[in-house]
Amino acid sequence: MALKHKPLTFKLAVTALAMFGFGFALVPLYDVFCDLTGLNGKTAVTAASAEAAQIDISREIVIEFIARPNKQMPWLFEPEVRRMTVHPGEIHIMNYLAQNPTSRMIVGQAVPSVSPGQAALYFHKIECFCFTQQKLAGGKDMLMPLQFYVDPALPSQFSTITLSYTLYDVTSAWTGDSAESSQPGE
Repeated sequence: MALKHKPLTFKLAVTALAMFGFGFALVPLYDVFCDLTGLNGKTAVTAASAEAAQIDISREIVIEFIARPNKQMPWLFEPEVRRMTVHPGEIHIMNYLAQNPTSRMIVGQAVPSVSPGQAALYFHKIECFCFTQQKLAGGKDMLMPLQFYVDPALPSQFSTITLSYTLYDVTSAWTGDSAESSQPGE
């Protein structure tokens, strides 16, 4: 009887190892898939250099700005402007407004997304509040700056780019100075 179970046991062990290996490789495979298809709209999480780029005044790109707090984030969060027309290569600065209506300090983290996803490679953030966590004391508000440019190499099929931020409450995961220390917005 024990000999009958050996092949089945071996097959089950190989299947379990294959499932573990596939699960382990899923994230890198997904990243490769997104890079190949241009899906997901991930932007770079590091600052772009503010190199002097040739400004293409013959083209205009409409940038739409969207802000939405996650359901668990009590902040009011919105862009100062909803739409902006830019020339590729031109550096622009704009702000998002955050307001903490609660009585406690909250730490927020913004996660950006660019649509269409293929345009994410051509949208460069030089300075962005999304690069760091934002502390905001209760009852306070602050401007959060965004400095960006659109790469002149953006394919001509794109005339509109949408930059969307989702703001998350990461206070419980925050490991910095004590909450009573000086915060922006105080």
